Amino acid sequence: MPPYQKTAEAVSRLTPEQYRVTQKSGTEPPGTGEYLANEEPGIYVDIVSGEPLFGSADKFESGCGWPSFTKPIEPTTVNELKDSAHGMTRTEVRSTCADSHLGHVFPDGPADRGGLRYCINSASLRFVHRDDMQAEGYGAYIDQMEHSK
Repeated sequence: MPPYQKTAEAVSRLTPEQYRVTQKSGTEPPGTGEYLANEEPGIYVDIVSGEPLFGSADKFESGCGWPSFTKPIEPTTVNELKDSAHGMTRTEVRSTCADSHLGHVFPDGPADRGGLRYCINSASLRFVHRDDMQAEGYGAYIDQMEHSK
């Protein structure tokens, strides 16, 4: 597996919105994210490092305006930090290798799937379709991409 890391070159390739979200802990406006309505099978990886983060089988429609997932592809791919900004206490989610701001996790997800809702900015992600996963080095995760719907 390739080493996933944050490089100056990778950061320089980010769009202004991707930079604002991942590097400055921004949030894209609700309902605007590229992957909100994506129902294709595949894997969502960190836009900066390529680190695998979420699988399509764990994506669900929460109605919150951002892509939502029940869990990360591996518990070690995300860090959860206390966020007291904006006058409330939330749990921020950041990628482990690139330290990109991804979004927040809330305890109001589907009870039958663990009860968590990872509310993630599309701007922090890159989607790799199941058909391209092997070629892009994510073949080990293909069996986790089947829709459970």
